[in-house]
Amino acid sequence: MNYVMSFVVGGIICVIGQIVIDTFKKNNAYLLVLLVVAGTFLGYFGIYDKVIEIGYSGATVPLLGFGHSLAEGAVEEAASKGFMGALSGGVIRTAPGVAAALLFGYIAAVIFNPKGNK
Repeated sequence: MNYVMSFVVGGIICVIGQIVIDTFKKNNAYLLVLLVVAGTFLGYFGIYDKVIEIGYSGATVPLLGFGHSLAEGAVEEAASKGFMGALSGGVIRTAPGVAAALLFGYIAAVIFNPKGNK
């Protein structure tokens, strides 16, 4: 059931993103920023923790989860280290995921040769 709920919650997040793209006809960078900021605000109000309980990785993997992790890391580090913790906490919390994405992206680029334009 965890897989089904992950799929459903992740799909709902993607549908919301597609609706925003189709409705506002803006550059996709606006959507990326909107999702990260929305994840931060939903985490602040305690809503996103409930979404994570329901949707598991379907809620933590998309950009909403990234914004939630950034904010949560900043708050935790600020509580223990003050202002400098607030600046570094989000980076410390999200660094493993970013490093994994870079590593696996590099490995995929080495293994699979893209076709050139003809």
